[in-house]
Amino acid sequence: MGIESDVFAVAGWNGLFSIFVTLGCVVVVWIVLQEVKWDKILRDPRGSRARMLQLLIAVGLGYLLARFVLDYWNWVGNLKWLFDNG
Repeated sequence: MGIESDVFAVAGWNGLFSIFVTLGCVVVVWIVLQEVKWDKILRDPRGSRARMLQLLIAVGLGYLLARFVLDYWNWVGNLKWLFDNG
């Protein structure tokens, strides 16, 4: 049961790491989106609909950024198998 519980623990830590990376990327994108001149795009840039649009854009772009970061992390981790002689 030791190996099985270790596998579950690693999967749990990977999941937690992915959650934090994704939330962090969403926050970073939200901060970056605050610099956009929304008044040139939207009629009421301070309204609730505009804020909802900003939130949805932040979640979408943050998710894409997080996927890239997590995939890149995985690819770098897999490089060890290319150079491992055995």
